[in-house]
Amino acid sequence: MRALIALISGIVFGIGLTVADMTNPAKVQNFLDLMGIWDPSLIFVMGGGVIVAFIGFRIVRGRERPLLAGQFYLPTAEHIDFRLITGSAIFGVGWGLSGFCPGPAVAGLAWGNPQVFIFVGAMVAGAILAKQFARGERETITESSAD
Repeated sequence: MRALIALISGIVFGIGLTVADMTNPAKVQNFLDLMGIWDPSLIFVMGGGVIVAFIGFRIVRGRERPLLAGQFYLPTAEHIDFRLITGSAIFGVGWGLSGFCPGPAVAGLAWGNPQVFIFVGAMVAGAILAKQFARGERETITESSAD
């Protein structure tokens, strides 16, 4: 049941991204181009997302646990560190240069655009590298605290 609901949710999300034209890198790049051909229409997509998230978090706060899981997995970090700033910068540069962010890129795979396949491949490679880097960082911290 959980897998079916996840699949349906993913399809609805992908359709929404496609309808909003977020799978079109030119649309996204024009949104980010404040000094050129600025296209403010994605503000409404962002606004819709903020409203849904606002309502969703209010509902979550009132529940003991999710409908299909034993507990909630909410963010717990409260500080801004080098990894957060670096990751955000890499994400922003990648988004601005390519016109893709992860959700729309995955949804865009359905259209067979070669640019999307290159982006998703690079995104997966980056995630693997980041995981390896974090593992090495944890091992270094563990070794130095054992000394």
